[in-house]
Amino acid sequence: MTLEFPNPSRSFDEVRNAVRFIGHDGMFEVPFFVETSALAKPGKTQLSEADCLTAFDTARSSIHDVAREAYSHRRQTSYTLTAADFR
Repeated sequence: MTLEFPNPSRSFDEVRNAVRFIGHDGMFEVPFFVETSALAKPGKTQLSEADCLTAFDTARSSIHDVAREAYSHRRQTSYTLTAADFR
């Protein structure tokens, strides 16, 4: 099956300093995290929770593409996407 993102929900995880979202592969939920550094614009180091969620929403399509790519290479219980994954 392919990884889909039918639920647009996302949330900020303070402990991980990342935005959390869920993918679905058939009936399996696959948790993803995008580090705030991957969402920050060049030169901006500090993002508020609202900034992170807005940046996620703006880049949602490309984030989902990167998540699919990461998922296709290896199966894990969760995935953390970093700035390096978006290069």
